[in-house]
Amino acid sequence: MSTVKNLETVQTVPKLDTYIKGKSNFQRSMARLRRHRMALVGAGLLILVFAFVFVGSLLIPERASTFNDPSRALQYPSSEFPFGTDVIGRDLLARTVYGGQISLFVGVTAVIVQMFVGTVIGLLAGYLGGYIDSLLMRLAEAMLSIPQLFLALIALRIFSDPTQFPDFNFMGRTYSSTMIVIVFVIGLTSWMRVSRIVRSVVLAVKEQEYITSARSIGAGTWRIIMRHVLPNCFAPIIVSATLGVASAILLEAYLGFLGLGVRAPTPTWGNIMGEANTYINYYFYWFFPALFIMLTTLGINFLGDGLRDAFDPRSLR
Repeated sequence: MSTVKNLETVQTVPKLDTYIKGKSNFQRSMARLRRHRMALVGAGLLILVFAFVFVGSLLIPERASTFNDPSRALQYPSSEFPFGTDVIGRDLLARTVYGGQISLFVGVTAVIVQMFVGTVIGLLAGYLGGYIDSLLMRLAEAMLSIPQLFLALIALRIFSDPTQFPDFNFMGRTYSSTMIVIVFVIGLTSWMRVSRIVRSVVLAVKEQEYITSARSIGAGTWRIIMRHVLPNCFAPIIVSATLGVASAILLEAYLGFLGLGVRAPTPTWGNIMGEANTYINYYFYWFFPALFIMLTTLGINFLGDGLRDAFDPRSLR
């Protein structure tokens, strides 16, 4: 009888796979992000902007953004031209669609350059320390003391000569070489804050016990940096990259408004507004590019705030 009771007891023990599995830090962070209302609003705004830019390019041919007809110049929005036309009769809807592609491309690729340079410098400065840390951080502080827009203007003056950097064709479209110049100008003049953030994380991580253990078993410097230090920097890098895209798009718009941005024939939201500078009374000329710049910036900032809260290890929400 006792044997039967023991068997029944054994059978009532739950199997190992029925236990509740714990969540990783990434899963908890994503759960916090899904509960962050402003982050969801930001994601919705970005989806709206990307749908307009990329779905619109499937419906509107690229030729419509460059075709001009002076007889229809500065027409107000109508059923034929929902966003109106510019000073030489080009369709502003088509130019806003294809200009948005370039503005987003410049913003994203400039941030990739910025994150790469800032992360490498921050890792080297924080982990190696000593005179390397002092040299790199003094360089970052020196560049931070100079306004980024001023640095960008000087670089564009030097590298935007059309005779040295001619336009190029890619997949049937003509692009201005200044588009590539601006990507590197923005990326190479905005890495300093990223490097300081990464350095601060590295300084805290490199004193942890598992880093000491890795050194004690003979792990090399680059292996420790790539396998143990860099993964701990991903959260601040992601947040900085998200917010950096908005800053890059705004800087490109500033340069375009000043007439030093991406050169024609490539449209961007910034240079469309620059063209509208002398036609300010025609509200439709500048309103729609400005609207999409605002929506993109708000969406990125809302999403960036949500990512910052979600990846904060001290957050308990």
